[in-house]
Amino acid sequence: MRDAAFLDRLAAASRQEQFLTVASREEALERFRAAVPHRALPSEQVELGMALGRVLAADLASPIDVPPFDRALVDGFALRAGDTEGASQAAPRRLRLNHEILACGTAPALAVSAGTATPIATGGVIPRGADAVAMVEHTELDPHGLTIDLTQAARPGQFIGYAGADMAMGETVLRKGTLITAREIGMLAACGLAQVDVVRRPKVAVLSTGDELVAPGTALRPGAIYDSNGAIVAASVVENGGEANLLGIVPDDETKLETALARAIEEHDLVVLSGGTSKGAGDVSHRILSRLGAPGVLVHGVALKPGKPLCLAVSRGKPIVVLPGFPTSAMFTFHEFVAPLVRALAGLPPREEQAIEAALPQRTASELGRTEFVMASLAHSPAGLVALPLPKGSGSVTAFSQADGYFSIPANRAGLEAGETVSVIRLGAGVQPPDLTIIGSHCVGLDRVIGLLIDRGVRARAIWVGSAGGLAALKRGECDLAAMHLLDPETGRYNAPFLGQGLALAEGWRRLQGIVFRPGDERFEGRSAAEAVAAAVRDEAVVMVNRNTGSGTRALIDGLIGDARPPGFWNQPRSHNAVAAAVAQGRADWGVAISSVAKAYGLGFLPLTEEHYDFAYAAGSRSEALAAFLKTLSDPETAATLRTLGFSPAAGS
Repeated sequence: MRDAAFLDRLAAASRQEQFLTVASREEALERFRAAVPHRALPSEQVELGMALGRVLAADLASPIDVPPFDRALVDGFALRAGDTEGASQAAPRRLRLNHEILACGTAPALAVSAGTATPIATGGVIPRGADAVAMVEHTELDPHGLTIDLTQAARPGQFIGYAGADMAMGETVLRKGTLITAREIGMLAACGLAQVDVVRRPKVAVLSTGDELVAPGTALRPGAIYDSNGAIVAASVVENGGEANLLGIVPDDETKLETALARAIEEHDLVVLSGGTSKGAGDVSHRILSRLGAPGVLVHGVALKPGKPLCLAVSRGKPIVVLPGFPTSAMFTFHEFVAPLVRALAGLPPREEQAIEAALPQRTASELGRTEFVMASLAHSPAGLVALPLPKGSGSVTAFSQADGYFSIPANRAGLEAGETVSVIRLGAGVQPPDLTIIGSHCVGLDRVIGLLIDRGVRARAIWVGSAGGLAALKRGECDLAAMHLLDPETGRYNAPFLGQGLALAEGWRRLQGIVFRPGDERFEGRSAAEAVAAAVRDEAVVMVNRNTGSGTRALIDGLIGDARPPGFWNQPRSHNAVAAAVAQGRADWGVAISSVAKAYGLGFLPLTEEHYDFAYAAGSRSEALAAFLKTLSDPETAATLRTLGFSPAAGS
C-alpha cells in the first residue's frame, strides 16, 4: 500500500501540463482588457476626514464664493484710493479715522466716505466705499487727532481679495477623477463640505499558494521559505489605490484552493494569487480556474522574461490573476497587468514620472533674496512643452487644483527669463500636460463642455485670465483655445475683429448681459437698463461695482458710462460672481453680469445685450484634441446642457 501511494505521487509529479498557449505581451493585454472593463467602480460617500487618497467620483462645483466677501490681504487701513493720490514721505496725505476697527469676523457698520479710513486686520471685511487697503507700514498714526498720514499712494484694488476670487459659487473647482490630497481637502473644507462622493476602492483578495510557504514570523522548517509575495502584492495593491485583503497561504491542495478561490471571488472585485502557474503537478491554480465559471482562463503563458507562467482569467464576472511564484517575476507581471487594472478601478490615472522638463514662455519675475516656488500648469506649444505660471496668489486654494506641479526660482535670481528650462516637480496624480489647454474668460458653460470632453477621453484644462489675456496667450502659442467675449465698439461685432492673421473663430453660445441690482430697489426696478444707469451715474449715493480691464464686460460698461467715474468705479473684480456678490451683500448697488449669475444670487436683472462667448484657435492646427473640442461644441448633447444653464447655443449647435 505504501509503495502504491508513492507510485501515484511519483506519476503525478512526472506529469507535464504544458501552458495552454503562450501569448505575446500585447496579445495578453488585449485579451485581458477586452474581458475586464478597466473603468472606475461606483461611488460612495465618505466623511471629509476620510477622503485623503481617494478619487472624486463626479465634478464638484463650489456651493459658495471663496472668499465669501471682499477682504483685506494685509493689516492696515481701508480707504478710497483717490484720497491718497500724490502721497509721499515729503507730502503725506492725512485721513480721518472712522470709529470702528475691522477685525476678522467683524461686519462693518460704517461706510468709508471721502477723506476717511477704517483700521482693518488681514482677512477683515472691506467696508462700503473703500476700494483699497494701505499697509500699516506706510502710515503714521496721530492718536490724539485720530488721523493717519499716508506716505505712499494706494492703487485701486490694492491689497483687496475679492469675493469669489479664489472659488466662485457654481464654478467647477475639482474634476471627476481628481486624486484627493491635502490640497484638495483644503479646497473641500473651504467650500464648507463635510462629505464627498468618491470612487469606491477596489477590494482585492491576495492569496499565496504553495506547500513550501510559511508566514513571516514563523520558524522555518526544512525545505520551506517565507512568503514574501503576499506582503509585496498587498502593499502594491494599496500603493496603487486598492484595498488589499491578505488571505494568507493556501497549500497545493485542489479542494482547499478551489474553496478559497470561490470565496475570494464572491467577496472581492479582483483576486490575485502568487504561485500555482507553472507546469508542475503541485501548481494547480489554472486547472481550478478552468472550471470555476466562464469564460475561465484567458491567457496561461506570456512571452515575458521574467514572467512567462502568468495566468489571466475571469470567473463569475471577476478578474483573477495568478502571478508566477518567484518574487521578481511576480512583481514584474503585477506592474504590467495588475497595477493598471487596480488604478483604473480606483479611478486613478496610469502611473507617471516624478518630474518633467519644460520651458518658460515668458519672463517670470521674483524677489531677490527669497527662494520662490511657482505653481505651474503644463501645455504644449510649437516649440515643445511649456510651464505656465498660474496667476492666482498665495491666498488661493484653486491654484493647486490647476497645477501639474511647481518649479523654484533661486534666491539669488530676480526672475527667470523667457525660454529658460525649468524642472517641474510633480504634484498628486502626475505631471503629464493636458491634451487641450484653454485660456481666457470664465464661464460655467465652458466648465460643462470640458466635463463632456473629459468623458470622451480628452484631458482638458482651463485657466481664467480674461478674454484679452486668453487671446494674447493664444497668439504666443501657449494654449489651444482662447475663450473670449470682446465687443468691438466701432463695428458692434464680437470677437472676430480681434483675431488677427492665422486665427479662426468657433462660435460658442450667447449669454445675456444686464444690470444687476437688489430686488425692490426703486432706482432700478421697472426701468430700462439705459435709464437706470444714466440716473445711477448722476446720483452720488449710488455705488457701482466695475469689472477688470481687458474683460469683455468691462468694454460693455465703458460704453455705458463713457467718461464718468461714479462711486465704485475703481472696484474692479475679475468675475461675474464677484460683481453679484458685491451687489447682493450691499457693498455696491449695481453692476453688470450675466443673467444666470444674477439668478443664482437672487438679484434683479435689466437686460443689456446678448454677448457672444466664442473660441479662437490657430487656423492651421491639426490637433486631435482641438478637433474633439469642436465636435463636442456642435453636439446636440452640448446644446441641451448649455440651454439648461440659461445660455443660447450658436446657430447650428
